[in-house]
Amino acid sequence: QLQLVESGGGLVQPGGSLILSCGASGRTLTANAMGWFRQAPGKERAFVAAINWNGGSTAYSDSVKGRFTITRDNAKNTVYLQMNTLKPEDTAVYYCAQRTVLDLGYTESNYAYWGQGTHVTVSS
Repeated sequence: QLQLVESGGGLVQPGGSLILSCGASGRTLTANAMGWFRQAPGKERAFVAAINWNGGSTAYSDSVKGRFTITRDNAKNTVYLQMNTLKPEDTAVYYCAQRTVLDLGYTESNYAYWGQGTHVTVSS
């Protein structure tokens, strides 16, 4: 049974940075694509970023492109989301998710496994 666990959330001022991590137990991340989604208060969960199985291909939502970077370290069984120039509208619960295939996924239905989420609050 795959378990995904996010970490690294917290309170940060506008313009600041955070790095989220997603680790896995019970199964390796190596073989499959991963993604990050977020759910802001009162809104539906939305796609943030995705990475394919070997890190050679990535994708981002328009709202975070140029500010966020998704990477993975398969040797450490971990996926990261580097978030720079954070804005109050980035405030949300951030979830990592894993597909059962190698290639990028852009919607929730593309992903089979989910973490419990980590809170990110951007506020002064």
